[in-house]
Amino acid sequence: MNMIVAVDKNWSIGKDGHLLVSIPADQKLFREETLGKVVVMGRKTLESLPGGQPLYGRTTIVLSRNPEYRVKGAVVCHSIEEALKEIDKYEPGEIFVAGGQQIYEQFLPYCNTVHVTRIDYRYEADTCFPDLDRMEDWMMDLESEEETYFNLCYTFRRYVRKNT
Repeated sequence: MNMIVAVDKNWSIGKDGHLLVSIPADQKLFREETLGKVVVMGRKTLESLPGGQPLYGRTTIVLSRNPEYRVKGAVVCHSIEEALKEIDKYEPGEIFVAGGQQIYEQFLPYCNTVHVTRIDYRYEADTCFPDLDRMEDWMMDLESEEETYFNLCYTFRRYVRKNT
């Protein structure tokens, strides 16, 4: 199972329910990596998308604690256990966990690959991703050349779980 995330220097991912910044190359990478695949996200992340609707061309699994929550075009699960049963129907390499913070934290133990857009800037934020650079069971195995978007520098990184 994969995760896909954009983080700043502090591994922050968002503020007030929104991404820290929108970088076209990051959006393109997300689109290319997830199109035709399964995307797992929390209700708040889904509702932050344009129109609050599932992304086109992907199977969307949404987690919500509200047993009455429904959304057209998505599979709604009400616990991580229920979501893991649903995810089990798909190939692990076809699954991308896409946030937010609680979903990332809950699913990280089940993932083997994390695609990170690392932005060389510190934002004011209220949500974070676990700092993989400080976690012994993760290592970065790929990093792109530095790219820029206006005055922001960023790289695309891939982290993999170490064999233990």
